[in-house]
Amino acid sequence: MPTLDLPVAGGKLERYATRPPRAFPRTGGKFDRVAFAAAHVVADPLADIDPWLGVAVDWDKTIAYRRHLWRLGLGVAEAMDTAQRGMGLDWPMSLELIRRGIEAAKGIPGAAIACGAGTDHLAPGPGVTVDRVIAAYEEQCAAIEKLGGRIILMASRALAAAARSPEDYARVYGRVLGQLKQPAILHWLGEMFDPALEGYWGHKDHLKAMEVCLGVIEASRAKVDGIKISLLDKDKEVVMRRRLPRGVRMYTGDDFNYAELIEGDDVGYSDALLGIFDSIAPAASAALGRLAAGDSKSFHDILAPTVPLSRHIFKAPTRFYKTGVVFMAYLNGHQDHFVMVGGQQSARSLLHLAELFRLADQAGLLADPDLAAARMRSVLATHGVVN
Repeated sequence: MPTLDLPVAGGKLERYATRPPRAFPRTGGKFDRVAFAAAHVVADPLADIDPWLGVAVDWDKTIAYRRHLWRLGLGVAEAMDTAQRGMGLDWPMSLELIRRGIEAAKGIPGAAIACGAGTDHLAPGPGVTVDRVIAAYEEQCAAIEKLGGRIILMASRALAAAARSPEDYARVYGRVLGQLKQPAILHWLGEMFDPALEGYWGHKDHLKAMEVCLGVIEASRAKVDGIKISLLDKDKEVVMRRRLPRGVRMYTGDDFNYAELIEGDDVGYSDALLGIFDSIAPAASAALGRLAAGDSKSFHDILAPTVPLSRHIFKAPTRFYKTGVVFMAYLNGHQDHFVMVGGQQSARSLLHLAELFRLADQAGLLADPDLAAARMRSVLATHGVVN
């Protein structure tokens, strides 16, 4: 097994020996939980653009990764936060991504895809009214539904800035949901993922905000398939899960505590819509298969080693987690480079990436340790560390 010198705190290097990868059994997607992976995009490193201002996507590699997720039985949550929505990927490129994703899904039996609709083409500002936020949501929802897509209604920075009361949120969501062709998944994205969303639903206190959100769901329950909450707080998720109307799903967005939330308790469980499932897809698929077979022990045995990796990838500042997600794809050979839309590969330190390598290896998630070690050495070399 390959060994290499990885940086540790204090400016030192420490010898690390990789382990054999874990063999994750294929399940054929026979799950008893709905499971979506929020998928990343692969940048085009050869495009002649200013990477901080322009966007260039390698469409072939990007769609190939979605096929990888579908083969594992996972659904794809398209054009979401993990795809750098609002952090490099603008609405026109998001719509093109959605179009290509929907088209690719048609050729794969059972492939599930749901697509993010938001207001990111409407910049928050003093002149932005609630009515303009509604119009922006309507524009994106109509464009996605025209392509045959199913909606994930994303949180809106413009609404967070324009709303003056919880009633404004109720009006916006009631209006938008009422027009949809099929039930949507709502996404409550916490301020740890996007500071501009602090105070969403009209309250900084999450429990007070939850009351507003539950009211929105109850008022439009026929148009709500479920809600994903991304607050990284398992207790709040369980409280809300137990209060959802019958038939409305809780999709965990908790990348810290997903295993226990998916397994659930005597009262209920969470389905999954997770960014970390992009990085741990083989393990997630295998674990969900064992859970469906009634083998809770193996479910936790597979997922437990992935949790330290996930908590590291999503550590504060959490919004930079996409760097770790793309780095994992690079280490595992799903893309030929470690370049991101918006130059976001620079958002995490070399020490962070080195620890990610260790944790991924310890979880058995480096499918080809020789390839992963070679790519880690390449990244080290660009930082002046020669192995």
